[in-house]
Amino acid sequence: MTFTIVLLALVAAFLGLRLYSVLGKRTGHEQEPVARQPIESTPTMVRQPLPSGDSGMALPKTDVSVADLAAQSGLRAIANADRTFDAGFFLEGSKSAYKMVLEAYWKGDKEALRFLCDDDVYQSFSEAIDGRSERGETLENRLVRIDEARILDATFDHPMARVTVRFDADIAALVKDADGNIIGGSMTDAVETHDIWTFMRDVKSGDRNWKLDETDSV
Repeated sequence: MTFTIVLLALVAAFLGLRLYSVLGKRTGHEQEPVARQPIESTPTMVRQPLPSGDSGMALPKTDVSVADLAAQSGLRAIANADRTFDAGFFLEGSKSAYKMVLEAYWKGDKEALRFLCDDDVYQSFSEAIDGRSERGETLENRLVRIDEARILDATFDHPMARVTVRFDADIAALVKDADGNIIGGSMTDAVETHDIWTFMRDVKSGDRNWKLDETDSV
């Protein structure tokens, strides 16, 4: 049940100090470095597992608990269009994707980001990485833990499915200049971050991977 999303070896996830306009919005990771745990090196996007049997046309009741009430009708619409979809599996995969994206951004791994994100999101990350490189800065961030992940919204506009997830996490971050001097952050103090990411997928496509479509912060 790996979500090749943009995410897993999924998480990574959005970000570090001085990222003022990734995806056009602050993610909260630029203000103070936050620690994040390393992500698995091989990106595997958020992927929906194949059904083990007849899952029916409606979202299993066991999955509804992972989503806000406002998202439940959208999740059912997605499940009706794609019978392999399971909200519980998706949420677990999104956490892995969150870690993967962040880790790829911190490392400046554009290849992984291109695989995990849509074009607009990738371009924003790529520009931020280039700017960091020009300044000679490096990030030493670590995802300490994801305290909670919850589906806030879900929509289905044939054939595109979109699911929005809120991640409450603790991140430790450290920024160094070209000479290796610490210019911001601390690896001993984790900072609470609250990110809202939206993943999308064409349910009619043979590609079952979800990609990161939008990011925001609370």
